[in-house]
Amino acid sequence: MADTLYMVIPCYNEEAVLRETASRMKEKYVSLIGRGFISPESRIVFVNDGSKDSTWQIIEELHCSEPAFFSGIDLARNSGHQNAVLAGLMTVKDICDMAITMDADLQDDINAIDAMIEKYNEGCQVVYGVRSARKTDTFFKRFTAESFYRFMKAMGADIVYNHADFRLMSRRVLQELDGFREVNLFLRGIVPLIGFKSANVYYERSERFAGESKYPLKKMLAFAVNGITSFSTKPLKLITGIGFLMSLISAAAIIWAFVVKILGHSELGWSSTMCSIWFIGGIQILALGIIGEYIGKIYAEVKQRPRYIVADFINDTEKRRKNDAEKDT
Repeated sequence: MADTLYMVIPCYNEEAVLRETASRMKEKYVSLIGRGFISPESRIVFVNDGSKDSTWQIIEELHCSEPAFFSGIDLARNSGHQNAVLAGLMTVKDICDMAITMDADLQDDINAIDAMIEKYNEGCQVVYGVRSARKTDTFFKRFTAESFYRFMKAMGADIVYNHADFRLMSRRVLQELDGFREVNLFLRGIVPLIGFKSANVYYERSERFAGESKYPLKKMLAFAVNGITSFSTKPLKLITGIGFLMSLISAAAIIWAFVVKILGHSELGWSSTMCSIWFIGGIQILALGIIGEYIGKIYAEVKQRPRYIVADFINDTEKRRKNDAEKDT
C-alpha cells in the first residue's frame, strides 16, 4: 500500500487565496491517489496562525464539505510562520509516513510534489524544493535573497541555497525534529542538521496568486538576523577580531602621537580626533548590539515557553483512530 502524505500549509490572513489553493491541492491529491503515489488516507492540513480574517472559517468549511481531503489546525494565537510550520508537522508526525510543507500563496510549484515523492520512494528521507531561478523577483528582492544565502554560508550555517520551506520529510526525520527544542526557530538551518539521505528537486517559483506578501522587508531582515544568530557564533568571533585590530591601530596611534610630541609638532587636528572617537564609539555600540542579540536569545531559551499552542485539530482520520481506540478499551 502507498504511504500516507500530509501536506502542511501555514496560513495567516490568506482568505483571498485559500479556496484556490484548496482547489489546486485537491486536484493534485486526486491525481496522486489515482496513480497509487500516496494512500487515500493522505490529507491536506491548513494551519491557521492566528489569522484576523475568515481564514479559519474557510478551513472549517473545507473540512466539513470534503473531510477526505482537508484537515485544519487552529493555533491559539499568532506564533509566526516557522512555529506554524512546526506545529503542523508535530501534530501529524504520528499519523503520516511523510509530510510536505509549503506556503499557501501558490508560489511553490505543486507539480514538484510528484518528483519529491519519487525521491522519497528511492530512499531519500528529506527532499528540498529548490528554486531554479528568480525571474519573478524584483532586482532588490533577488539581490537581498541571494546575499542572505551567501552570508549564511559564510557564517557557517549549513543551509540549502535558494531553498525556503518547500520540503518533504519522512516520519523518521519528523521524530528527530521533535528533539530540537530551541525557541528561536530557523527550520532552514535545523533540517540539514538532522542528516539522513537527502535530494533536491528544482522548480520555478510563480507570482503570488492573490493577497499580500506576509514577509515585508522588516520581517525579512528580522528573519535573517534570527537565522544568523541561531546558527553561528562567527559574529562574536568577528567582534574579537575587530577588537584586536583596533588595539593594534590604537598602539600605532599612541606611538605616532609620542613621536610627533618629541619632534615638536604637537598641534593635532580636531577633525582627526573627533573622527577617531566616533569611529571607535560606533564599533563599541555595534559590538554591544551583537552581544545583546545573543543574550536576548539565551533569555528566550531559558524561559522555555511553548513555541505554539494548538487550539483545535479537525481531522476525520484522527477522530476515527480515537474512536477505534475507545472501542478497544
